[in-house]
Amino acid sequence: MPDSLTKKTPKPKYDVILIGGGIMSATLATLLHEFEPGLKIAIFERLGRFAQESSAAWNNAGTGHSAFCELNYTPIKEDGSIDISKAEEIAEQFEISKQFWAYLVKKEYIQSPKQFITSCPHMSLVFGPSDVEFLKKRHEAITKSHLFQGMEFTANHDQLREWIPLVMQKRNSHEILAATKMDMGTDVNFGTLTRKLGRFLADDSNVDVFLYHEAKELELRDDGKWAVEVRDRLHQHSQEVVADFVFIGAGGYALPLLESSDIPESEGYGGFPVSGEWLVSHNPELVEKHHAKVYTLASVDAPPMSVPHLDLRVIDGKKALLFGPFAGFSTKFLKEGSYLDLPESINFKNIRSLFGAWWHNLPLTQYLVRQVAMTKAQRVQHLREFIKDANEKDWELKVAGQRVQIIKKDEELGGKLEFGTEVVVNHNGTIASLLGASPGASTAAHAMIQVLEKCFPDKLQNEWREKLLEIIPTYGQKLTDNPELTAQVRSYTKEKLELDY
Repeated sequence: MPDSLTKKTPKPKYDVILIGGGIMSATLATLLHEFEPGLKIAIFERLGRFAQESSAAWNNAGTGHSAFCELNYTPIKEDGSIDISKAEEIAEQFEISKQFWAYLVKKEYIQSPKQFITSCPHMSLVFGPSDVEFLKKRHEAITKSHLFQGMEFTANHDQLREWIPLVMQKRNSHEILAATKMDMGTDVNFGTLTRKLGRFLADDSNVDVFLYHEAKELELRDDGKWAVEVRDRLHQHSQEVVADFVFIGAGGYALPLLESSDIPESEGYGGFPVSGEWLVSHNPELVEKHHAKVYTLASVDAPPMSVPHLDLRVIDGKKALLFGPFAGFSTKFLKEGSYLDLPESINFKNIRSLFGAWWHNLPLTQYLVRQVAMTKAQRVQHLREFIKDANEKDWELKVAGQRVQIIKKDEELGGKLEFGTEVVVNHNGTIASLLGASPGASTAAHAMIQVLEKCFPDKLQNEWREKLLEIIPTYGQKLTDNPELTAQVRSYTKEKLELDY
């Protein structure tokens, strides 16, 4: 870690302050710097390195979420048909991320894309006649969209043995199961990507990066600027730093910071922390038999982030297998947080939302209690639904990232859980915060462009427009309406990111 990131002192005034050193802040800082290099920007990260929380490689599944395999993005409508609109939306958003990353590689801001993104087929796997019928209907519906052309479906055991030999090992020949496969999928090391962006920002831009600096409180001044209390955790020193615009990209800590801002738009929001664990294997014999990310359906009452999947991961050049996630519960909002995070987040403005969400999600609470109580042997038993002869000795438990699910006020229910990501912005666009979890990091570029659209609409449509189109050539166009543009942009990003599907 360079001394320059721990010894320098923040200036008293910046144009933009970004809180948190994860993929969101790194993406937004890079975009703003490209649009207007003269902007005075500061990033404050409370830990000693970028991407130590949700963006860290082992704290997420590393799935480039493009709706190729995530079945919860294609619900069944009341008339029995499959709704693919959410899947198309997520697929488009991931294409925006790939364009952003391709631009960074083209400009040589970051090197060696294979260090953070690799090709990895995305598959959906289901068991039993009714789920096989659902998957077949989903495949028929989703492949009508050119965004998903090339997706294969099979219920044939011989074909499945070619696709997923480890899963088919020791499996009964009469068992009914089926899968879809999309070769265009990716595995992404968001930790490496974020740190590459962080190094570019710290070394080759005008952005000031401060590690071990924690934003504690936000206050709106009479002149419309934001005063941020920043604590230097190494030197035990606090100071006030002022900015015209603040972005809160602090993962689970975004919620309490947003509440401290006291903007009306933050009222009623609460957070429900959910932790997780993976079973991980580095056994080369197993790794060589599995070359995909394989998702199935979530169990009843499980949150979408708990969809079971067996994944190939490529982290720091080494392959491993990951199975999970198994949900857990902690009152911390971050892995490196405090057990008081949840109780201290409760106030008169959100207590009705929190109680309403809890009361109407009792089955989810029961599910979490059961998950927390599971032993490693019981977790391995779940793994055996995928790998029939899984040996407990080949797998270790690894703690995943801490997530805070959004709770929003609801007139009818009091409060309800939201399982996506949400951008909260005040009325005049001087402060923005990202809340929520999946699809998260995969759609960071889209989420940060949303922030810019809400907070800098005039600049984005005028002086920043040309640069935005250089970074995201498809901006303002719908890929769902344009097969030729989709093919062009996918060819471009495949080449720049050195993907080999």
